[in-house]
Amino acid sequence: MQRHLITLFLLGILGGAVHAAESKPNVLFIAVDDLRPELGCYGQSHIHSPNIDRLAASGVLFSRAYCQYPVCNASRASILTGLRPDSTGVFDNGTHFRKKAPDVVTLPQQFKTHGYRTQAFGKLYHGAFEKAYVGRTMDDPLSWSAGHWYGSPQYYFTLRGIEVARQVYAEKFHKSGAELDGWKGEFVQGLATEAPNVPDATLYDGEMTDRAIQALAELKGKPFFLAVGYLKPHLPFVAPRKYWDLYDRASLKLPSPSAAPKDAPAVALHNSAELRGQYTDMRNDPLSEAQTRELLHGYYACVSYVDALIGRLVGELDRLGLRQNTIIVLWGDHGWHLGEQNLWGKLTDFELAARVPLIISAPGRKALGAKSGALVEFVDVYPSLCELAGLPLPSHLEGNSFVPLLDTPNKPWKTAAFTQVIHDGAMGISLRTERYRFTRWNQTKAPGQMLAVELYDYLKNPVEVENIAVRPENAALVKELTARLEAGWRAARP
Repeated sequence: MQRHLITLFLLGILGGAVHAAESKPNVLFIAVDDLRPELGCYGQSHIHSPNIDRLAASGVLFSRAYCQYPVCNASRASILTGLRPDSTGVFDNGTHFRKKAPDVVTLPQQFKTHGYRTQAFGKLYHGAFEKAYVGRTMDDPLSWSAGHWYGSPQYYFTLRGIEVARQVYAEKFHKSGAELDGWKGEFVQGLATEAPNVPDATLYDGEMTDRAIQALAELKGKPFFLAVGYLKPHLPFVAPRKYWDLYDRASLKLPSPSAAPKDAPAVALHNSAELRGQYTDMRNDPLSEAQTRELLHGYYACVSYVDALIGRLVGELDRLGLRQNTIIVLWGDHGWHLGEQNLWGKLTDFELAARVPLIISAPGRKALGAKSGALVEFVDVYPSLCELAGLPLPSHLEGNSFVPLLDTPNKPWKTAAFTQVIHDGAMGISLRTERYRFTRWNQTKAPGQMLAVELYDYLKNPVEVENIAVRPENAALVKELTARLEAGWRAARP
């Protein structure tokens, strides 16, 4: 009898442990490099993104989400630590957030500490390759329960693409002869676009998706935080040919406005070096219409390629019966200028670089297929996921949980979102309100020395067309927004 009671007691403990594990919601954390909110679910009918659109239909799409710094490393450091750039000390692609915040508990680390298996594939922090480019110098082993998987830096697969890549590799690394085969192991930027007729899995993102799908099967039955970081649509715009075939290049709408905003200070602009300074076939300024159409075509093809892979990944959740207990987060690390305002790339305080796609599908929430126009920021993702999973909030967080918006998407919320960027020794700190964007530029070495101000009204134009800060009739508005900027993010909380 006593033995029987002990057996029942142990079975009860084991059963309770299994139930507790099953009751913890999983997290599928999907990052997409350089993805701007130009998707079908964001009202852009020219983009073929059926899988992301279906994901949005199962949760809440945030139409006015903003990154804190529009460059890869700084933005990712911010979302993964819950800290703003001034607190991470990261304003570029070469500084590790633990240099200034060595003891910070990252988002995946918080889940790991509370019993989750945390695993990463691809580009989550800034690194994406074992040795090429920054290698693993930007990785954070404390965040993961298992080793972070990185793929091959090979970008090119056509005869022409390989030929140019070998030439670039020879010049950059001073190689010749048999040594030229080493180009596949380095970050080589040759052609800006390529459409190889290869299977999806040949490219980095396709192989990564296969591996992440395999990991899902292995993680089933355990609470997990699975992070999957896609490289595309980051330059070069390389995607399998079938995704290029989804678009008619001649019918693509050219970027508008094509000129810099009227009266914008020079410090607010850049020379698009990410494109023109790197890729052999795009170094002329201005680009021709044919080049512009080629780049648009390539970007859209890459978006559709990643969309198909995300569809496979989420589909595997369904197949394994994990979807009903998994929080899915999809985000792009910053926006991207596709020729608008004569800019290519990120690194501006303008709407096209600061505004990001953000979609949350969480079990048990009331809003399904809803769009929230509330102002939210990347630093809000950390506390939101903790609340959804029932985890405690670390004291260092500088954002606010937006979980209430997953039930009531139109609930009054933040009065402003903040983005900043450094250009030519000046810091531009930008305040985005419901209607305006106000940016003030100060010397980085003398923060009290103001260089310029910008004010843009989005009531009539979705992008910046004219800096109206210089108009005398806006003096009172500039004064008001200056006070709000100086009050900072704490004063803008809901």
